This record gives sequence, C-alpha cells and structure tokens, in this order.
Amino acid sequence: MIWNAFLLAVRAIRRNAMRSVLTVLGIVIGVAAVIAMVIIGDGTTAYVTGNISKLGSNMLTLRPGQEPHGPRSGTGTASPFTHGDIAAIQREIYGLKAVAPMESKSLKAVYGNANHTTTVYGSDNDFFVVRDWKIAQGRSFEPTELTGGKTVCILGETLRKELFGEGEALGRTIRLESIACQVIGVLEAKGASSFGMDQDDTVLVPIRMFQRRISGNRDVNTILLSAEEGISTAQVKQNVSELMRERRRIRPGAADDFHVRDMKDIIETLSTTTEMLTYLLGAVAAISLLVGGIGIMNIMLVSVTERTREIGIRLAIGALEHEVLLQFLVEAVVLSSMGGIIGIAVGLAAAYGGTVAFSLPFVVNELIVLVAFSFSTLVGIVFGYFPALKAAKLDPIDALRHE
Repeated sequence: MIWNAFLLAVRAIRRNAMRSVLTVLGIVIGVAAVIAMVIIGDGTTAYVTGNISKLGSNMLTLRPGQEPHGPRSGTGTASPFTHGDIAAIQREIYGLKAVAPMESKSLKAVYGNANHTTTVYGSDNDFFVVRDWKIAQGRSFEPTELTGGKTVCILGETLRKELFGEGEALGRTIRLESIACQVIGVLEAKGASSFGMDQDDTVLVPIRMFQRRISGNRDVNTILLSAEEGISTAQVKQNVSELMRERRRIRPGAADDFHVRDMKDIIETLSTTTEMLTYLLGAVAAISLLVGGIGIMNIMLVSVTERTREIGIRLAIGALEHEVLLQFLVEAVVLSSMGGIIGIAVGLAAAYGGTVAFSLPFVVNELIVLVAFSFSTLVGIVFGYFPALKAAKLDPIDALRHE
C-alpha cells in the first residue's frame, strides 16, 4: 500500500515538475541554512579553541590586583610579585611543570636601516614550556645568561622578517632602543591569536636583563604557570591562591589583591558563547523550514482541488478514506524529503565554501545533518496532513460532479 502511494506521489510530482521544484525550494533553503550556519559556527568554535590553546598547555596566569571584570578591577596599589614568590610556588605547589616570571614592554627594535616596534618579554626558559613554544633556530638561554642578565635575545618570526627579511638572524646584534642585544635564537611561528594579536611579533630576553636594563626594578607583574598532564588546573589555582594569600599576609575574609586566571576557563567561556551564537543562528535559519512547510500545505491544497474528480472516482470504485489520506500524505512527505536531501548537499557545499573563505576548520556535525533532515520530513507530515485529510473526507458524489 505504501509503495503504491509512493509511486502515485512520484507520478504526481513529475506531472507538475516546475511547481514541485518551487514548492521544495523553501525546504531546501531552510535545511541548507541550518546546516551551513551550524557547521560554520562549529568551525569558529574549533578555531577559537585551537588558537587559545596555542597560548599554552594547562596554563594559569597569576597577576597582582583583582580580576579585570571585578567591581574594583585593576592592579591599583597591589604590590607586584617577587622572585621569592616564584621560588615559593616552585617549592610548595604540587603538580607544576613550569613556572615562568614575565614582564613586557613595547620597544623599537633596530637592525641596520630596518626598525620595527615590537613587544619585548623578559622571562626564562620555563616560558617555552608554559607557552608550548619551540625554538626553530638557535638555542634557549644558558644558565649564566639568565643569572647574569646578559643582553641576548630570541626573536619571533614576524620580527625576524621585519629586521632581516630572508637573511640570517642568528649571531647578529640588534638594538632594543639603545640596548645592544645578540640574537641567539628564533621562535617557531605561531600566527595570530583569537584576540587578533600577532604572537610572532615579539622578542624574548632574560628576565634579569629586562629588569636591569629596561624596567629598572625587580618587580614581577606576571607569573605563568603550567600544570602537569593529568593534574587539575582548578586545584592548582586554589593552592596558588592559598599560598599567595599567606605570603601577602591577607587577613581571613579580606579580598585577594591578586588573581589567578585559568586558560581552560577562558576556553570554556568562549566556546560556550560561540556555541550559543551558532545554535541561535541555526534556530533563526530553521524558521525558513516552517515557511517551506506552509508552501507545501498551500500546494497540496491546490493539488486536492485540481484532482477532486480523480479522488471522487477512486472513492466511488472502492478506495477507502485512509488510502486517499495516505496517498496525499506520502506525496507531501516525498516533497519535503526531496527538499531535505537537496538541502543537505547545498548546506554542506555552502559550509565548506564558508570555512575556506574564513580560513576555519571544516567540522561536519552529523547530528545537525540528521536533525535538519528529520525536521524537514516532519514538516511534510505536519503540513501535508490537513490537505490529505481534506481529500479523504470528500464526498464521492460531490467530487464526481466537480468541474
């Protein structure tokens, strides 16, 4: 019975091919829009998550002052950290892979006739571990260079190109403002971060050299921490907070004058935001599916009117009401399912084109493809039922008299 209804549906659709194409167009657009929006959104989430992960593996950032979004944000009068704080963290906090002090300042780097304003970071070799950053050429700092504050530096790829082009950088001496600095290494390129910052536009120098020659003090305003694999960063964050409260002599109940930021929290927040936006856009796009369903209902009502005599003849020779109902319902479902299949193909193609255009990863969401197709079929059932019911309830005598 269902197979016969399917064959009759296909015959009716082929008889009015152009009208059928225009009818399913709304379903095609709806399904394609939902799939494209969700896949591009998922690609954006993966891109953001991947870029933030480039900042470091299991990384936490310790800074003086309250959280920037707090009611009394900013460092204010909070005192910076000391090398004693760094030593205490290394000695007393379990599960840390690396602890790197960090200071930064924007300076002009000069070599010959080339110059470029860049960010100078003062740190030590733990910086490479925390930031998961490899050295492409040259070497890291030697212990004597770190303790003695030698004027040596490691360049980011962007700065290397700005100063040397395709020339050799290792062994050359550049100037950071008036400070002569020998290049001992070049960092592996990382590209832009999710915040639009070029991570390779940088130069790294020993922390003691930075303090003596650039900042002029022994302050440490940022400490980067990296937890061992399998160690909870939330637990490390809590332990660091307790240690800092003790060392900074903060009374019980008083607010912290420092904050610890967990990179996983940032990743989770941004991922949640992008996912919400993705499914919001998908829900908006799904409205066109309802519009397509209304189009199917409209065309099916027209079809019932046009085929009234045909329906009357079928009923007069013994067809049952549920058989007529099934015939028109199957026709509506076939129309919507065709639209769903075409929409999936168009949506995947549009999503691929969008991800390539915006340099995003192409992440196929099988669930949303299945949901979009199922929803398109459901639209055919819901919006095709009323016209099918109308056809099944026709009086055979009145239907045969219809002109």
